[in-house]
Amino acid sequence: MFSERQKKIAVINDISGYGRCSITVSLPIISHMKIQCCPLPTSIFSNHTGYETFFFDDYTDKMPKYIENWKKLGLKFDGITSGFLGSKRQIQMVESFIKEFRNENAKIIIDPVMGEDGRAYTTYTKEMCEEMKKLVAYADIITPNVTECCMLTNTPYKESGWKQKEFYDMAEKLIQMGSKKVAISGIKMGDFIGNVVYEHGRNPKIVKVKRVGKERAGTGDIYAAILAADCVNEVDFETSVRKAAYFIKDCISITEKYNTPKEDGVCFEEILYRLK
Repeated sequence: MFSERQKKIAVINDISGYGRCSITVSLPIISHMKIQCCPLPTSIFSNHTGYETFFFDDYTDKMPKYIENWKKLGLKFDGITSGFLGSKRQIQMVESFIKEFRNENAKIIIDPVMGEDGRAYTTYTKEMCEEMKKLVAYADIITPNVTECCMLTNTPYKESGWKQKEFYDMAEKLIQMGSKKVAISGIKMGDFIGNVVYEHGRNPKIVKVKRVGKERAGTGDIYAAILAADCVNEVDFETSVRKAAYFIKDCISITEKYNTPKEDGVCFEEILYRLK
């Protein structure tokens, strides 16, 4: 017999043994927020690809049997969240997983990890982008950065000169595609980093936090994990985005004090106790 008293989130992402990103970040954060984190690995990395060398094991062919055993056990989840997906087939697997395991109360959080700084990741194809557009239609929350927003909405990317309305227009397009709530992260606004909070039926807002250091690996995974746990815990959306943005700022701040290499991500463990 399996206890259904504690809430559970299925996290579909890769596992990187070193570098503080993906499931390695999501698991402790979601667990700290009093939800059982149930990983479904898409691949295994010795360390993330920002390092000069890494070991990689593709889990695509193993995922169906992994999922089949969850079906046999009759597992149920209060939330399903996905991160980096390495192929069209993996995106389709996530769509099938959502259809199979979603119930009327389960929340779906999609982090469409597709690119940054105006460029798609080298592994990302136009075909995958089209599949991701289908996947975000299932999302209660989608957490793209500016580049990913542009890719999903066919909006030309620009390094600067964005108007607030342009972000709201992209968010509205994502809502029209099926997403219920949109959090656009990592918007460069001078000395600040902006986060668009867009929710159907409510006035959109931009949450700004002071820029305190350089960009680092894994912050998007922290952001998505906090929003996923809060969504399942029924925390107000704007409150959740504000919490995630300020927590990441504090993580970067303490990491800068330690002179941690950029590739090593942020020292979130030092202040995890602050997250509630």
